[in-house]
Amino acid sequence: MKSVTNDRIYLRDGMLTLPRRDPNAHKGDFGRLLILGGSVGYTGAPCLCARAALRSGAGLVYLGVPATIYEIAAAKLDEAMPFPLPDADGGFSETAVWAALERAARCDVCAIGPGLGRGAGGAALTEALLTVPETAGKPLVLDADALSALSGRLELLRAHEGPVVLTPHEGEFVRMGGTLTGDRVADARRFAEEHGCILILKGRGSVAAFPDGRAFVCTRGNPGMAKGGSGDALTGVLGAMLCQLKETSRAVLTGLWLHSLAGDLACERYGEYAMLVSDLIEQLPAATKTILEGTD
Repeated sequence: MKSVTNDRIYLRDGMLTLPRRDPNAHKGDFGRLLILGGSVGYTGAPCLCARAALRSGAGLVYLGVPATIYEIAAAKLDEAMPFPLPDADGGFSETAVWAALERAARCDVCAIGPGLGRGAGGAALTEALLTVPETAGKPLVLDADALSALSGRLELLRAHEGPVVLTPHEGEFVRMGGTLTGDRVADARRFAEEHGCILILKGRGSVAAFPDGRAFVCTRGNPGMAKGGSGDALTGVLGAMLCQLKETSRAVLTGLWLHSLAGDLACERYGEYAMLVSDLIEQLPAATKTILEGTD
């Protein structure tokens, strides 16, 4: 990663690699990921997230959804392990927190947000993951309505002892308290430094900014990825990479790159009008293989 322009590093092909796996490895070696999300009307988002995580190599993927949509999630997924949590008004109940934290304590990484909805239960789950001892030190990925739960409460980001990765598009960024000045890199860097988090500002030339001031711009991606569910898939890929790669910044950058590369491969096959997020997920093996092949 050496091509620096205006203190911004532009990620390009060949700059990131994945290590080859130990032939004696078992599923526990590749991490346990907990995903929390879903609500009535948004049953696809958490399932896309789980599928993307599995295609990105996570060893075990658990998916906590409101009980009212559990049967739908269970029917959609074979390799992931969905489980029901207490529900209210089509989403999570505030009483879901304790059961979710019990699961979180046994996992390596937690992701929350896909299809979550803006009910009190989702906000309570988001706050709990950031503040309770059960998740202290664990990497967290926050997306979608988990970001909305931070609006006016950005101090919660400093309460967590481990890395926190936020993945907003520009609208979500502003809604949770960010400022857009026309310089996306500077805006993302300022937010990450001020709040001690890792920020992926999605969009054309997605920006990954870190608390230490580093900022990276992804040079891959295409307009065909501008579809509902693309961010959910990114959350799954990031969660999987954080499960497998010990260095947080490397995991985040590799996850962002794999997602964008898979999107470009899907676009090459189906075109930017017709490609689906499920097509992107199905291209993750090819994207992963491309990076792996560059490893000695």
